[in-house]
Amino acid sequence: MIQVLHNSRCSKSREALAWLDERKINYETIDYLNEELTPFFLEDLLDKLGVEASEILRTNEAVWKENYQHLDLSEEELLMVMIEEPKLIQRPIAIHGDLAVVARPAERLAEIL
Repeated sequence: MIQVLHNSRCSKSREALAWLDERKINYETIDYLNEELTPFFLEDLLDKLGVEASEILRTNEAVWKENYQHLDLSEEELLMVMIEEPKLIQRPIAIHGDLAVVARPAERLAEIL
């Protein structure tokens, strides 16, 4: 089953779910803004994406610019920032087995099916 880190207020996240619905593909959503993520989960997610933490950060967000942009953070520190400020994580992110993708645009979901 596909898991989708989902923010219901995000149009791109809603588009990804609509893409899956149109194809009748089962999925479950992870409300990552309200469910606390763990360092293990994020490390596993980054491995599946094949990226560093900095590559899935939303650096245009005010909270990033105000609190973190000026800091030289390690990978572990970036993980902690993502746990403390989950809205800084790109969305939507879909996970299927050992693969994951930032589904922007939604058609990128096909890469993990």
